[in-house]
Amino acid sequence: MREAVGVTETPPPGSAYLVVPDTGPGPAVLVLHSWWGLTSGVKRLVEQLADAGFTALAPDLLGGALPEDAEQAQTLLTGIDPNLTASLVMSSLVAVRAHSSDPDGPAGVIGFSMGASWALWLGTRQPDSVRAVVSYYGAQNIDFSELRAPVLGHFAENDPLVTEDELVEMQAQLLLLEKSVEVHRYPSTNHWFAESDVEGHYQVGAADQAWTRTLEFLKQHMPTDA
Repeated sequence: MREAVGVTETPPPGSAYLVVPDTGPGPAVLVLHSWWGLTSGVKRLVEQLADAGFTALAPDLLGGALPEDAEQAQTLLTGIDPNLTASLVMSSLVAVRAHSSDPDGPAGVIGFSMGASWALWLGTRQPDSVRAVVSYYGAQNIDFSELRAPVLGHFAENDPLVTEDELVEMQAQLLLLEKSVEVHRYPSTNHWFAESDVEGHYQVGAADQAWTRTLEFLKQHMPTDA
């Protein structure tokens, strides 16, 4: 079942793309997109999650906007109140769990770039509600003490948006706190390498490998019948 659903009236006033497996609701997975918006590529990933047995939902964090370039995306983000985005992310977590096979159980969260930072934040802010976190080239410099979910990270070899120091610092903090973290680096890739809509950055081989690892990771922590 594929449908657009309302999540919250807070901004941007948007909707979300929800897909429930044809066989019935599965474990919940929340997908948080990058600053390129709720693209057709993001929707395909949501559909692939449903094909794998998960109930998946991707909220529109940009209110329908699909920036054409990085400058436009940055300008758009400066006009969005991060507190309202935080509210949207949390309400989306509630929404996807409500449509899943276990509405009272925790969800997995996958984030891309900006969305990955929100995914890591959400796992720390709502530790009882998040079972697994997948970060695609996104980092956070926050206190991870409350995080309970294991973290899988996919990072590019060449990435000015996530420096080596930022990645090492985050990984070191997680390990110091005895959190479960698994990080993969993908040779000859740049930021957004896993997003099929981002021309000049998408690398199909690395994207496929990262996606296979993502599904294996989710099914390890959130078994499905698919």
